[in-house]
Amino acid sequence: MSFIPARRTGRRVSRRFTGRDLAVLGVLLGIPVLLDIAIVWGPALASVVLSFTGWDGIGDIKWVGTQNYENLFTNYPQFWPAARHNLLWLAFLGLVATPFGLLLAVLIDRGVRFSRFYQSTLYMPVVLSLAVVGFIAQLVLSRDQGALNAVIGDTDSPTDWLGDPDLNIWMVLLAAAWRHTGYVMILYLAGLKAVDPSLKEAAAIDGAGEAQTFFRIVLPTLRPVNVIVGVITVIEALRAFDIVYAVNHGRNGLELLSVLVTDNIIGEASRIGFGSAIAVVLLVVSLGFVVTYLVQELRGEKDR
Repeated sequence: MSFIPARRTGRRVSRRFTGRDLAVLGVLLGIPVLLDIAIVWGPALASVVLSFTGWDGIGDIKWVGTQNYENLFTNYPQFWPAARHNLLWLAFLGLVATPFGLLLAVLIDRGVRFSRFYQSTLYMPVVLSLAVVGFIAQLVLSRDQGALNAVIGDTDSPTDWLGDPDLNIWMVLLAAAWRHTGYVMILYLAGLKAVDPSLKEAAAIDGAGEAQTFFRIVLPTLRPVNVIVGVITVIEALRAFDIVYAVNHGRNGLELLSVLVTDNIIGEASRIGFGSAIAVVLLVVSLGFVVTYLVQELRGEKDR
């Protein structure tokens, strides 16, 4: 007898969703999407539209075209210092705090003594909001009763760390980096734990040193973590607000775009259209950095 195998039809069995399945999908997917549209994209699109209007929040909305943007770039002296401070914030977090967090993660991953203690201590600032970090900075850097001037013995002519516009931006950046470093450290530490040890062993057998192993083997495998850290760094730098507002309401050398948005929208002026224009500029800059960074990382991933 010859055995004739059953012929496969190649048809896929389609599974029909029941009404209960559709209801569950609608709840699990629909509610988050609606909340995202209502809380994130709705206000963002509203800000874009309002940026072309002159509105005080009470009277009629008057269409003014690009007048808000023209005034912003030419007749608003606070804008360019705030933009420079945001870029300085981004450069400091990206070029100082982030590499330092990576260094701490590498040292802890190597199994130094008391690594658990160091990990917990360095991560502790992350649980604090930037507003609390700003209040701590005031306690440490205050001119008359600050801990720093008391430690260095500068009592006759104490340094005004937070009042001097040439110094306060750097002091606040150090305070913000104190929090950002711990966050970056935890992210990179999780990535380092996932690196295959056999890759390091193979590199050691080939005669590669520790530095060569890290930069040529370990760091490329951390590309997904690099994407996350890069995006978080950009967002943290461009949305910074609460720490400078806690120190001196974002004035006298601590101007930021987010502070200008707040001052114009909920301040005494109530120039919602003008404040929306500043918010749109901040949104475009943020998306520009994030999209460019993601595209570069994705291209690098394809080239591997």
